[in-house]
Amino acid sequence: MDRLILAIDQGTTSTRAIAFAVSPQGGFSALAVSQIELTQYFPQSGWVEHDAAEIWSATLQTCRTVIAEAGGIDRFAAIGITNQRETAVLWNAATGAPLHRAIVWQDRRTADVTARLTAEGHEPRVQAATGLILDPYFSATKFAWLLDAVPGARERAARGEVKLGTIESWLIWKLTGGARHVTDATNASRTSLMDLATRVWRDDLCALFDVPRTALPRILGCSDRFGDCDPALFGATLPIHGAAGDQQAALVGHGALSPGDAKITYGTGAFLVANVGAAPVISTRRLLGTLGYQIGDSAAWALEGSIFSAGSAVQWLRDGIGLIEDSAQSEAMARTLADNGGVYLVPGFTGLGAPWWQPDARGTITGLTRDSGPAHFVRAALEALAYQTRDLLDALVADGAPPLAVLRVDGGVTANDFAMQFVADICDVTVERPAFQEMTALGAARLAALGVGLIDDLSTAATESPTVWTPRMAPAERERLMKGWQSAVRAAIIAAQ
Repeated sequence: MDRLILAIDQGTTSTRAIAFAVSPQGGFSALAVSQIELTQYFPQSGWVEHDAAEIWSATLQTCRTVIAEAGGIDRFAAIGITNQRETAVLWNAATGAPLHRAIVWQDRRTADVTARLTAEGHEPRVQAATGLILDPYFSATKFAWLLDAVPGARERAARGEVKLGTIESWLIWKLTGGARHVTDATNASRTSLMDLATRVWRDDLCALFDVPRTALPRILGCSDRFGDCDPALFGATLPIHGAAGDQQAALVGHGALSPGDAKITYGTGAFLVANVGAAPVISTRRLLGTLGYQIGDSAAWALEGSIFSAGSAVQWLRDGIGLIEDSAQSEAMARTLADNGGVYLVPGFTGLGAPWWQPDARGTITGLTRDSGPAHFVRAALEALAYQTRDLLDALVADGAPPLAVLRVDGGVTANDFAMQFVADICDVTVERPAFQEMTALGAARLAALGVGLIDDLSTAATESPTVWTPRMAPAERERLMKGWQSAVRAAIIAAQ
């Protein structure tokens, strides 16, 4: 009988658990899935929060459901975890209770802090050490804000009474009954506190961001043993043997393991991650140097471009202004138009990510005329996915990477054929969507299976043919559309100043 891996996929909008069967040949198949939506809190403009206790409750419920549906705990060999990155949690070390709502990666409340640090000239040093620019997106300023916002938290941190971590650290702490305060190197690489080359916390960066090193978790490799879950939770002890941030887990899930391989995940945001090989690369085009994954002492590095609003722009069409009833309707509406009519939507709802990095930018629509209607808004939101992707790919090439021949995609938005064809057209690249879409969970499962010895390496062969889109747009039309997009982005930036 195949052994099973329990993959926990804690995302921005939901918490999921998936039971993966691992065949003797190293194939993976999903046997059971459970998912619970996550409440989003927006206490002020630009602030985004989650309830860490709700995340833990949903994790327990989904895991228990999947374990029961897959035949019981005895069938499972290990747990793998993947998570929304950069989201910061502060909790009581004695009780495990969160001391504040978690501050989500999208949150912009510390923009004034990163702006001050930038003005003081700290960004070159931070980027050289971590691969990251100064932006409220990353965890360090969120950690500091939590310590200052919760009365007495700084003093308690100095005494070891409170802990800081990102979501996987919080979940491992809870799963192990408070026995283990650990993180993996990919999540640590997103804090602005870890040295990218050596994969250790840096005292000078902890001092710069005013984050006590003693409150941070220990950094481990992605397939190391993170601890053993409390047997009271699921009826038996299971080792936690794999962890990675969601975008790095998707890189592993896609099998993008060689330099030059790249994937982009279109979820709430969109994240391009390109494998650059065995040495860190510091971007000159404001991409992010980051860790792709670490196995034992070996590591693969990556360059990453982050788009803050991707699927969330489609959600805004549905929930914010009521132009569509469901996401699938957006494709049909976009296809009613011969072109975009000169209308561009810059979805800067929580600022603009790479390569612009404008935290104060807001959503902007340009090119409206009396002929513009709901379909133009919908089409502009879908087209924005492609324009933003092209910006990232152009920056990647400018950093010395060869032009991509194939862009591997996953995420909910990839179900939209119009959007994916437009990505292929605007980016002039072949787009491939695997038949199995749960790349983040699959990556976590692969890392756990490797750690526990069910597979010998991370390489993977697709069992089903992918869906493929090839470019068919004339070069002149492609460049005309991109000029319109670049003008719209400039307008969004100017409007925020």
